[in-house]
Amino acid sequence: MSSKGMVTEEDGSAGRRAEADEGGRSMQWTGRVLSGLVVAFMLFDAAGKLAREQHVVAAQAQLGFPDAQIQLLGVLALAAAVLYAIPRTAVFGAVFLTAYLGGATAAKVRLQEASLWFSVAMGVLAWLGLWLRDARLRALVPWRRLAARE
Repeated sequence: MSSKGMVTEEDGSAGRRAEADEGGRSMQWTGRVLSGLVVAFMLFDAAGKLAREQHVVAAQAQLGFPDAQIQLLGVLALAAAVLYAIPRTAVFGAVFLTAYLGGATAAKVRLQEASLWFSVAMGVLAWLGLWLRDARLRALVPWRRLAARE
């Protein structure tokens, strides 16, 4: 690796491994696992809406969504999950997920449902997972410890 942290031809894959270690392999894998959980939940949510499962239709009606919009919500959930899962579009996917989950949270707040915290938690996990697996996002939004008071 060159003095500026760039991979040179002579050190090839060893240089790429060193760069991955700088971000911490455990941090990246933790981010992948968290992101995988979010994607799995969103795919499960989308599948229920697209298949128009009876309990999903009933839950959506209770939240005030018309029957005709259930499959559209399923398509949106699927699109958000796919965009979030692809590394190149993951940030856009996270923004899309945040909007989708924000709508779910708003619908549940309106009905004063305690389950609103699940959609909030999924949004937090989505961004935490992305932050852990993407060094560019960590550079943009750094975690800083407060300096000890003297």
